[in-house]
Amino acid sequence: MKLQVHSLITGPFQENSYILSEMLSKDCILIDPGDEAEKICYFIDSNEFNPIAIINTHAHLDHIGAVQEIRNKYNIPFYLHYLEKPILESYPMSCRMFGIEAKKIPTVDNWIQEGGELNIGAFKFSIIETPGHTPGGCCLLIEKCIFVGDTLFHGSVGRTDLPGGDWDTLEESLLYLVENVKSDVTVYPGHGIETNLRIEKEKNPFLISLKSNLN
Repeated sequence: MKLQVHSLITGPFQENSYILSEMLSKDCILIDPGDEAEKICYFIDSNEFNPIAIINTHAHLDHIGAVQEIRNKYNIPFYLHYLEKPILESYPMSCRMFGIEAKKIPTVDNWIQEGGELNIGAFKFSIIETPGHTPGGCCLLIEKCIFVGDTLFHGSVGRTDLPGGDWDTLEESLLYLVENVKSDVTVYPGHGIETNLRIEKEKNPFLISLKSNLN
């Protein structure tokens, strides 16, 4: 399988909306389409991609704003972890808090019940449950790419001061990633630049602190 990762920065929060495409079939899966549905659809159509699903790492307002419009346009299913339901339902309230016009709450077609394998077409994901930033936050591992949402960033980690966040839980999730995911994977975060897990293990102060606390 020949995968390509495309990133479009969308919305006022400068969120990374990802399109993961298979070069031969032109099938693609959208990950966290956060805003500016028209911009994302234009990119898809210009490249003659064939969308087959949307998967979200979590359901914060800056990650779901374009989901419903894209889901309806291409008639494709939306996947989300079931523990994100309260986060999803609080979307209109969150928009009011940040002074943003709320769009329609996305309809979830497939609730992810647990971590493990998720196959959609030729795309074979490993779903890694990484709660902490939100209750049902997940990382999506495919080949040597991992989409981490707002769990991990270049040089930083996700915030836990929003409803549903929990720092101790996030620490456990980060520790799991460090100990169980190979260091050579490319990390695609919800905001900011892509990085590499080896770099983060060696230089991210939060991960360094985690490891030192264990010693």
